[in-house]
Amino acid sequence: MRLKQKLIGFLLTLAVTTQVATADSELAYPPVLKPVAQEAKAAHLAAEVLSRFHYKAVPLDDALSSQMFDQYLKALDPEKLYFLQADIDHVAADRTRLDDAILNEDLRAPFEIFNLYERRAVERMAYARSLLQKGFDFDSDETLMIDRKDQPWPATEAESLDLWRKRVKNDWLRLKLAGQDDATIAKILDKRYDSTAKRISKITSAEAFQAFMNAYTMAIEPHTNYLGPRAAENFDIAMRLSLVGIGAVLTEIDGYVTIRELVAGGPASQSGQLKVGDRIVGVAQGADGPMNDVVGQRLDDTVALIRGTVNSTVRLDILPADSGPDASNKTVSLVRNTIKVQDGAAKAKVYSVMTGEGKRLIGVITLPSFYEDIDGLRKGDKDYRSAGRDVAKLLADMKAQKVDGVLMDLRNNGGGSLREAVGLTGLFVGKVPVVQTRNAKGDISVEKNAEIGVAWDGPMGVMINRASASASEIFAAAIQDYGRGLIIGEPSFGKGTVQTVASLDQLAKNDTPEYGELKMTIAQFFRVNGGTTQLRGVTPDISTPPTGDDTQFGESSFDNPLPWTRIKAADYAPVGDVKAQLPRLLAWHEGRIQKDHEYQSLLEDIAKAKDQRKNNVISLNEAVRRKERAASEARQAALRAADGTGSSEALTDDGLQFNERKLSKDLALEKTRESANDVLLNEALSIVSDSAALKEGKSEIAASALSTRPVVLTAQSAAPAKQ
Repeated sequence: MRLKQKLIGFLLTLAVTTQVATADSELAYPPVLKPVAQEAKAAHLAAEVLSRFHYKAVPLDDALSSQMFDQYLKALDPEKLYFLQADIDHVAADRTRLDDAILNEDLRAPFEIFNLYERRAVERMAYARSLLQKGFDFDSDETLMIDRKDQPWPATEAESLDLWRKRVKNDWLRLKLAGQDDATIAKILDKRYDSTAKRISKITSAEAFQAFMNAYTMAIEPHTNYLGPRAAENFDIAMRLSLVGIGAVLTEIDGYVTIRELVAGGPASQSGQLKVGDRIVGVAQGADGPMNDVVGQRLDDTVALIRGTVNSTVRLDILPADSGPDASNKTVSLVRNTIKVQDGAAKAKVYSVMTGEGKRLIGVITLPSFYEDIDGLRKGDKDYRSAGRDVAKLLADMKAQKVDGVLMDLRNNGGGSLREAVGLTGLFVGKVPVVQTRNAKGDISVEKNAEIGVAWDGPMGVMINRASASASEIFAAAIQDYGRGLIIGEPSFGKGTVQTVASLDQLAKNDTPEYGELKMTIAQFFRVNGGTTQLRGVTPDISTPPTGDDTQFGESSFDNPLPWTRIKAADYAPVGDVKAQLPRLLAWHEGRIQKDHEYQSLLEDIAKAKDQRKNNVISLNEAVRRKERAASEARQAALRAADGTGSSEALTDDGLQFNERKLSKDLALEKTRESANDVLLNEALSIVSDSAALKEGKSEIAASALSTRPVVLTAQSAAPAKQ
């Protein structure tokens, strides 16, 4: 199970990410970044919009500037590892000047802070790299603090360097515990830190500007963001789940843009000339455009060159997989087409769940987001992509397979379209009010599903976790308020606000995108019962243990969230009464998990992770770490032996980052993790099966009487990619 492996990884490695860079005899500082005219104009435009139309309109003054200042430093150096206290004192005069920087369209002050951050980062990384020549002694009882967010800035240079020494020591120890020799470790870390230095040197003015602007927007309210032109484009792709390109997933390995995956049916796959691992060293436009060298170039810059318009030609200069840098290249010409982003689409699986009387079929729909192709909708495209339409197709297929119950898996679904949340809810409750919204003026409207009829009226459940937010909470809350289904999991994120996207270019009447967009909070939403998910989230009917630290993630972890409040309930009536089942379902659930060794193992992992967060330190003593690792691996081996599962490879910390392994190895590990047992999903399937049994009047037979793992019978995506 992916969740379990995250916890195991935390317990095995207690890893602290170290990103350090080159240490030449003379530091090669990144080029000094300077704001450009359109950025200053964009900032001023954004201020006008935010001060007039935001749900929580706040004047841009010295008070807000002070909050922006703190937010900016927190975004640049959250663990307080780069800046010294002297640096903070040096820029303290800007605390009440950032508002003037925006209003006067003079962004030198925030850019000076950013440039100082880059200089400090390069210095710290240079020091880290220099330590590799000496190695480390792992016999002492040193410890490393894991979370430094609440610590003061280092008072001296020596204090800062000691922090970095411990971080690099931990990186070295992780690789040593994984079986690497000292020479190999030094080589791996040297390459890692050098790559980080190069990434720092490629930071653009646009990225520095976006960091500052988000410090401004988030100082107002946590879910208001500035999106530069490129970020806005990627946001649109995520919402419509399509783009125009060649159908290849790319990654950066050793300075090369490398093909990680080919999308079935896409131009790259259909050409038959490309394969996973091939490296793109040049990109040219059209049949005869000049070839641009992209070796060492930023990944997103190369992606931008490869994307384009439908039916246009792009030529790629390819260095074949596993060949040396001096191997012969080949040129591949491709015609761009529309690519469906399948990873973000709704997917379904039907599971067979064994019970005391046989088996039941439970369909699971996993929905990563509430996506919607707004442009396709506006243009009247009858096949436009949306979460609700895709889920409706999957439900129809499940009905044809005669499933006994449906489970909507909204774990890690951060939200999306409000319209899709309303429509998708209607698939289960019909044409009824779903959510209420209140705008900045205090006007309240009821968002009602008036078009979509019930697609599934049988037993159902909704899985949520702390990362289920916004539209996910609207859906889960409505299902709960109408008594329609069981909410299973942990309390959700607690985001009860509605955002809209405003184009600054449209406001400026620009034909070409250069100012970016604002994703701005314009309303707060409320449940049909009058409550809100703001801060409190949705409380499950049947709880599973919290897998993370609620104080560090979720709405309540922000410094300035909107408060919880209540309004009058909407005119609604429940359509079901799952609460009547809860006593029996809870009893079966408790009895089942007490006997489930995998579930109990997960509880142990969660408890250990919680203790580690509480202690907030990791040992840098090799003997201690080896003992901890051996105990953890022994536990996992015993668990696999009892369960009959296979390799533990994906659960063992190798000390490497994702782009430091061979691509084939990384893909194999990813596949292993994806296929791992999902303990919480298994239990949720049993709960929905139990609910179906109770609805059938079989109150004495629990779904899990045999306590066997559910078996996948079928799996599908809502809409196969059409290239």
